[in-house]
Amino acid sequence: MDPKTYLDNHRQQRIDELFEFLRFPSVSARSEHKEDVRKCAEWLNKHLNKIGLDSQVMPTAGHPVVYASRLNPKNKTTILYYGHYDVQPVEPLDLWKSPPFEPVVKDGYIYARGATDDKGQLFTHVKGLEAFLASGQDLPVNVKLLIEGEEESGGENIVEFVNQNADRLKADIIVVSDSSMFDKNQPAVTFGLRGVAFVEVKIIGPDRDLHSGGFGGSVPNPINVLSRIIASMHDDDGRILIDGFYDDVKPISDWEKKQLDKLPFDKDKYLAKVGCKGLHGEKGYTVFEQIWSRPTLDVNGITGGYQGEGGKTIIPSWASAKITMRLVPDQEPEDISRKIEAHILAHCPDYVECEIVKHGGAGSVSVPTEGPWLEAAARAIETGFGIKPVFMKEGGSIPVVAAFKSILGLDTLLLGWGQNDDNAHSPNEKFSLQDFDRGCYASLALVEELSKVEV
Repeated sequence: MDPKTYLDNHRQQRIDELFEFLRFPSVSARSEHKEDVRKCAEWLNKHLNKIGLDSQVMPTAGHPVVYASRLNPKNKTTILYYGHYDVQPVEPLDLWKSPPFEPVVKDGYIYARGATDDKGQLFTHVKGLEAFLASGQDLPVNVKLLIEGEEESGGENIVEFVNQNADRLKADIIVVSDSSMFDKNQPAVTFGLRGVAFVEVKIIGPDRDLHSGGFGGSVPNPINVLSRIIASMHDDDGRILIDGFYDDVKPISDWEKKQLDKLPFDKDKYLAKVGCKGLHGEKGYTVFEQIWSRPTLDVNGITGGYQGEGGKTIIPSWASAKITMRLVPDQEPEDISRKIEAHILAHCPDYVECEIVKHGGAGSVSVPTEGPWLEAAARAIETGFGIKPVFMKEGGSIPVVAAFKSILGLDTLLLGWGQNDDNAHSPNEKFSLQDFDRGCYASLALVEELSKVEV
């Protein structure tokens, strides 16, 4: 039986196995799910060993890494696959139409947390490798799989793991499927990812909540103060007003503009997809440029004061906000975090306390757009999806990709099988069964195509 026939004949089996994978509530950001994360890693490790890879669970300072390989000295090419088995928190739970860790199929989609980000996409490569091994053929390339359990909670320990295991992870090219196609019938090769910087700010006023009638007007209201600080970060045209924020931002190249201009954009469909009344972004740039090629600053959450049912007339003791900035070449997360800290402190009055926590970040990634690796990937995608891919960028971040380049000196093929309306990070996350199937066939073809590249 050839590998493609094996995929043809085992469709329901791989869907059932993906459902097993999805049932683990492997939420890395929540301490109460620590054991669930560990069990998920152990299940994945057992599954990889079962299909013929040499797999092990390796500890980190946080959640474990699953590392697997299949090596043959006769093979000239080595592929390093990266993915993550952890998932985002599921809140708000009441917005889910089905339990997030009880996967179901509805209207051709698998609904579950992790379906597209990243368990489903990762699993396509596992199934592609399995098809070779189960058909009695050995792989025409050496493969290594690095699957982490902290991508959705900062991924701080994976960089140290890569540093400590650089020799073990030596390869010729890296493959990551943790992004999206351009649209439902147009696969894509992603040639860039934005970076990210993350800070939290807390404004503290009185040492306890106070009666707004008895004290309002004489003591500072932390929510009001925080709101003014946040409002100072943008002008009406969507430009970020932090001193030095754009110092290292490169202009969008002519080649990139041409690639993005080739992609069709329908404003009405876009508005329907995001569920907004209208659009608002940095003036002077197209939507694709705004979400892929320009830096941004967004408040992800604000907390403070009374939030229960009904009213409660208080001056809150404190208010806080979580803020992320998406970065482009050549912005550095540490530099941008320092600049927003300086902005916050400069705009914070001295009659309140201000606490700022700077979290880890990641640099942006630019992938070479010419060469045999990309050509091989394009052929594999065309085999799996039946159409040639386009070139696009991704507005999100995969922090470890920048570390792969700086530590291992390797480029990454960013081959997403999901859709940008798959609700990753949101309630009712989903993954098209058709995309899962096409991703498996593309992953199978990718092994063959990459084996032909001269290294």
